[in-house]
Amino acid sequence: MARPIKETPVLEGEDARRFIEHMNTTRVESSEKKRRRLANYKLAMSILVNK
Repeated sequence: MARPIKETPVLEGEDARRFIEHMNTTRVESSEKKRRRLANYKLAMSILVNK
Protein backbone atom coordinates (compact mmCIF):
# COMPACT_ATOMS: atom_id res chain seq x y z
CA MET A 1 0.00 0.00 0.00
CA ALA A 2 1.29 3.46 -0.85
CA ARG A 3 2.37 5.90 1.81
CA PRO A 4 0.24 9.03 2.19
CA ILE A 5 1.52 12.18 0.49
CA LYS A 6 2.66 14.88 2.91
CA GLU A 7 1.23 18.37 2.64
CA THR A 8 3.24 20.89 0.64
CA PRO A 9 4.89 23.43 2.94
CA VAL A 10 3.80 27.05 2.59
CA LEU A 11 6.54 29.58 1.87
CA GLU A 12 6.53 32.63 4.11
CA GLY A 13 8.60 35.75 4.57
CA GLU A 14 11.95 36.04 2.83
CA ASP A 15 11.67 32.59 1.24
CA ALA A 16 8.36 33.55 -0.39
CA ARG A 17 9.77 36.86 -1.65
CA ARG A 18 12.83 35.13 -3.20
CA PHE A 19 10.64 32.46 -4.80
CA ILE A 20 8.34 35.04 -6.41
CA GLU A 21 11.33 37.06 -7.60
CA HIS A 22 12.91 33.93 -9.11
CA MET A 23 9.68 32.92 -10.87
CA ASN A 24 9.22 36.41 -12.35
CA THR A 25 12.77 36.56 -13.73
CA THR A 26 12.91 36.03 -17.49
CA ARG A 27 15.40 33.38 -18.50
CA VAL A 28 17.37 34.01 -21.70
CA GLU A 29 18.08 31.07 -23.97
CA SER A 30 20.70 31.25 -26.71
CA SER A 31 19.62 30.39 -30.24
CA GLU A 32 21.99 27.39 -30.24
CA LYS A 33 20.45 25.97 -27.04
CA LYS A 34 16.96 26.56 -28.42
CA ARG A 35 17.86 24.78 -31.68
CA ARG A 36 19.27 21.77 -29.77
CA ARG A 37 16.27 21.65 -27.41
CA LEU A 38 13.80 21.66 -30.31
CA ALA A 39 15.80 19.04 -32.22
CA ASN A 40 15.82 16.79 -29.14
CA TYR A 41 12.09 17.34 -28.68
CA LYS A 42 11.34 16.42 -32.29
CA LEU A 43 13.49 13.29 -32.00
CA ALA A 44 11.78 12.19 -28.78
CA MET A 45 8.33 12.83 -30.23
CA SER A 46 9.18 10.87 -33.40
CA ILE A 47 10.16 7.91 -31.21
CA LEU A 48 7.17 8.09 -28.85
CA VAL A 49 4.31 8.93 -31.19
CA ASN A 50 2.81 6.15 -33.27
CA LYS A 51 2.52 7.15 -36.91
